[in-house]
Parts: sequence; C-alpha cells; structure tokens
Amino acid sequence: MTTIAPNASRSLIEPQRLLRSIYVGRLILAAAIYLAAVFAWRDADRELTLIASLMVTVAMVFTGASAFYSESEGSAPGPTFLSLQAVFDLILVTAIVHITGDGSSQFAALYILVIATSAVLLSTTGAFLAAALACVLYFGDVILLTDSALEVAVWLQLVVFAVVALSSWYIAARLREARAGTAELAAELVKVRLEASDILRNIKSGIITVDSRGTLLYANPTACNLLGLPLESQVGASSLRLIEPVSPVLARAIERAAMEGIRTTRAEGSVTTATRSFPIGLNTTVSLANGSDAAGGAGSTATVIFQDISDQKRLDTLHMRAERLEAVAELSASLAHEIKNPLASIRSAVEQLGRSPRANDDERSLSELIVRESDRLSRLLSEFLDFARVRVTRIGPVDLAAVAREAASLVAAHPDRPDGVLVHCDLPGEGFIVEGDEDLLHRAVFNLALNAIQASTQPGAVRVELAPLTSDDAPAGVSFDRGGVALRVSDQGGGIPHEIRDRLFDPFFTTKPGGSGLGLSVVHRAIESHRGFVFVDSDARGTRVTVLLPSYQTDAGVAA
Repeated sequence: MTTIAPNASRSLIEPQRLLRSIYVGRLILAAAIYLAAVFAWRDADRELTLIASLMVTVAMVFTGASAFYSESEGSAPGPTFLSLQAVFDLILVTAIVHITGDGSSQFAALYILVIATSAVLLSTTGAFLAAALACVLYFGDVILLTDSALEVAVWLQLVVFAVVALSSWYIAARLREARAGTAELAAELVKVRLEASDILRNIKSGIITVDSRGTLLYANPTACNLLGLPLESQVGASSLRLIEPVSPVLARAIERAAMEGIRTTRAEGSVTTATRSFPIGLNTTVSLANGSDAAGGAGSTATVIFQDISDQKRLDTLHMRAERLEAVAELSASLAHEIKNPLASIRSAVEQLGRSPRANDDERSLSELIVRESDRLSRLLSEFLDFARVRVTRIGPVDLAAVAREAASLVAAHPDRPDGVLVHCDLPGEGFIVEGDEDLLHRAVFNLALNAIQASTQPGAVRVELAPLTSDDAPAGVSFDRGGVALRVSDQGGGIPHEIRDRLFDPFFTTKPGGSGLGLSVVHRAIESHRGFVFVDSDARGTRVTVLLPSYQTDAGVAA
C-alpha cells in the first residue's frame, strides 16, 4: 500500500482542492460516456451499454461517498483513502477504454492523468504503483478481454505510462524538496518573528514606530509604561497628538524622523506624567520604502528608541560628587593643619593673659570668649580632619547586619530622638557579609540613622532594612561581580525639597541649626571608599537612603 508524504512536503496543491477537481472531472467524464452510449443505444452492444450504465452509477455513488468523507473529516485525507481514489480512477478509465475501442481508444491518455495525480497526491512510490497498475489493466483489457493483437501502439502506450511515471516522480520529488525548503524557511521566519516580538515586549527600552504621516504603527509595553499612555490600543492614531503633552522633545524627534528624515542620536529629553517626571535618552532611525530615496514618502517608517536615564544621571552625579569631595577633602586637610597649630598658640596666649593678676574683668571676659570660640573652631577643624581622613584602614569581612543592628540601637537611645519616633529594624540574622572597615561602616550607618530620626516628624518611624541586591533592583550602570547587598534607611519626615537634593552630600551644607554639614559627606566618602554607591529618594511622605555594597567573597570564590 502506498503511503502519503508528510504534511510539510506532501503536495504543492492542497489534497482537498485537488480531490474536488478529481470528483468533478470523474462525474463529467462518466456522464459524457453514458450520454454517448444513450444516443447510440440502438447501435451499441448491450454489454457495452450495461457497462456504461454501471460505470455512471458506481462513479456517482463512489464519488458522493468520497466527497462526503473527505469534506466531513476536517483533516487531510489519509494514504488509504487517496490510494482507493487512484485505484478507482484507473478502473474507471479502463472501463472507458474498453467501451470506446480497447487499444485504439483515444481515452487511453486518461491513464497519464491518473498517474500524474497519483504522483502529486501520494508518496514517491505512488506514481510507480499507479503506472504499474495502469499497465496491468490496460494490457489485460487489450489482450485478455478483447483478444486484440499486441500491436506496436500498445507497446508505445505502455512505454508512455512508464515515462510519465518517471517524469511525474522526478517533478513531484523536486517540488516536494522545494516545498520542504519553503516550509522550513516559513517555520524559521515564524520563530524569528516570535523571538523578535518577545524581545520587543520584554526589552527595558521603549520602542515606537510611526509611518511618514506620524500615524502610530507599533508601541511596545515599555513605551506605554514609561509614557503612561495606552499606546498599544491607539495604533492608527496620530502619535504626535498622543505623545506631545507628555514629552515634547520625544514628539519633535519622531516628527523630524518621520516627515523630514532627520535622525536623532543620543539626544536627551524628559517625560512628565501624572505621578513623576524623569529624564530620557532617545535615538531615532528612518526606514525608507523600496524605490524611495527620501523620507516622508509612502511606505517609509520612523522608529524611536528611548529609555529612562534617571539612574545614569544619578551615577554621573555620584562620580562628580566623589571627585568634588576628594578635592574638598584635600583642601580641608591642608587648611586644617595650617590653621590648627597657630590657633592653639593663640588660645594658649589668650588664656594666660586672662589669668594674669593685672587683667581686669573686661579683659577676663574677653579672654574667656576668645578661648570658647577657639575651642569651637578647633572642634570644627577636627571635623574637617576627620572628613579628610575617611579611609579604609582595616579590611576584613564585616557582618553588615550586626553593624546596622548596633547602629540602630545607639540611635534609638540617642538624646536627639523625639519621643514619638520609633526605630524599626528588618535585618536578617546572617548572610550579609561585606569586605571593609567595620568602624567606618558603623560610622556611616549611624550617621544615616541619626539624620533620619532628626528629620522625622512625630509620630513617625525610622526603618533600617537589609536585603540582597538583585539585578532587577540594581540601578542601570551598577553591577557587582560577586553580588551585592542593599541597606536602606527610611524616615517619615516631610521629605527633602527638590532644589537642595543635589547639595545633600556637599561638605559644610546643612539645614540644621548648629550642624557642621559634614555628616552626609562623611557617609558618602565612607561608602565610596568601599566601592559602593549611595542613592537618595524623597517625596512628601519621607526620604529613603539606599546604600549598595559589594558582597564579600571567600578564597574559594563563593560569595558569603
């Protein structure tokens, strides 16, 4: 029994469509032979007339049953069904050849059609089996049933059957190979399209594509989230009208790319939504239509790729701040040394003059004032020196959870803590080991927690948290080869005004009466000396300071 080829390469013509054509052709041919027999009824042989009648009846019944089965099955016909169709057609053609003249019948050419359709519908061997059966039926009808002479024409006809079978097999095989290549290419294209779609939907950059008139063609979910707009449901609308209220710079870049063909590279703008405002970086590309040498023509498109660069801006600020603090630290150390020694001499001299027996009350009061101010200036110079000397001196594994817990306990007992402000700790028992100077890290965490309780309003709470740093939580541009930890200190104060946020870590800047303005500067230098980062997020509900530090790695290469 012949077997049908796999679906991907079985035939170039769908079996259902080809079968419908076979059904129609079969009925028309049988009906035509029957009508010819009817018109020649009186002159026709009774045996031939009976064969014609049976042929029409059987053809109608078999074709009707076959059509019902193939149309109601819902799937592609199987090899058994297709083989039965080929066998029936060969028998039908043999009956027609027998009625119309045996070996001399012009309808013998119908064998060729059946052989060709078998090669298309069935597997590689289908054409050869159909040709073999055609030869057997034709030879049997001509020689055995009619006792005709074995003429040259009969042999030629058999040779034609064989040639047609070979040709049909070769053509069908080549077409199947082409179909297989096409199916493989189509499958690969589908795979690439799905992968590209998945990448576009999950990429962290917003992507928007418009046509030459600015009509929105595509927007990925990230673009919708960044702009706060339902762009995916607005395909076909004017992109400029939708985007311009949120980001005029982005809308202008899209317009220039789509209508003027001007590409934008590494530009910056801003996005302002109902909940926040943030900077973006953007690039645009232009795709010209085939045969077009200028943008703005029919079929050309423009694509803009943009992303939130808030984290990158913060990192740039951190690097600039670190450089500035380093310069200030060097200057502070130099000035402090130059001032402190003469100041000590001045204080000592004034103190001796104030104790002189010849000094009157005014001179003693003035001497005490100079000594007090000298002490205050000396303390300030000591703080300058401490700020300049922030260095990692003792390196070793440090349990950051223990350091944070101790610092939080000290802050909770500090006299500056308002009665209505509580200190909460969310610190795991172990597993957060960093490499550094324990005293310096303790100083940094203590300063952060102390600033938090001093900024909190009553009633309120200061929360100290410690968690592993994941790649999703890390800001853009921040990565630690060995993994990292995140320490967060948050308060419930009134927040930090936007205009002074950039100056928080500047030396000598303070908003507290009597403050030196060096506390947060020391924090920044301490964390920066441990190859870490400090970020500040603040709104009307409070402020959160996040410290990122690399994890400690043992000699075995496993992060603790």
